[in-house]
Amino acid sequence: MLPLSFSFYGEQKLLRSHYHHAVAMEIVDGEMEILVAGEWQAMPEGTQAYAVKAGATKSLPPGKFTLTRTGKALRLEWVPDKGGSGGKVVREAVAR
Repeated sequence: MLPLSFSFYGEQKLLRSHYHHAVAMEIVDGEMEILVAGEWQAMPEGTQAYAVKAGATKSLPPGKFTLTRTGKALRLEWVPDKGGSGGKVVREAVAR
């Protein structure tokens, strides 16, 4: 019975990790759409912390969103503070 409980615990951790990754992807994709549509012009060049207003961030483990802007090239990423939390999510685009 004990090995079975360890199996369930491992599956629970794996599912939670996939869930966090999916939530982070949805947020990053949505924010990138907003940036590409014209919001990028309000952002300074370089790398900076990016504030996200999505309510779904409450479902994510601690981590940070970072925006890097070089001309019209944009890179938005979410990096969890510790491993096993779904992994890093990165989106890159060229603004119009």
